[in-house]
Amino acid sequence: MKKLLFVLLVAVLFSSFSILPAQAAEEFTLTIKNHRFEPETLEVPAGQKLKILVQNQDATPEEFESHALNREKIIGANSSAVILIGPLEAGTYPFVGEFNEDSAKGQIIAR
Repeated sequence: MKKLLFVLLVAVLFSSFSILPAQAAEEFTLTIKNHRFEPETLEVPAGQKLKILVQNQDATPEEFESHALNREKIIGANSSAVILIGPLEAGTYPFVGEFNEDSAKGQIIAR
């Protein structure tokens, strides 16, 4: 009987606390090459935190800018940066490379 009470007490204590780790952000990669984003359209799951690794392969810096995502980040030449976003509602979120807006355009589609 004491063992059963002990097991029940332990079960109640553990159910009172979250012992699971926080949900990690799903990771995606965007590449800047020849002043363009690859891929131009990035499809991501809605309702989840996202980690976007932006790799700039150009010899000049670029700025990832999205008013829809409320994000702005300069990525140095031949370097990379991480942009955290979300969770996003389903929809389309445009972004540009502010230093080359004519060619560096893209969108994130959350489904």
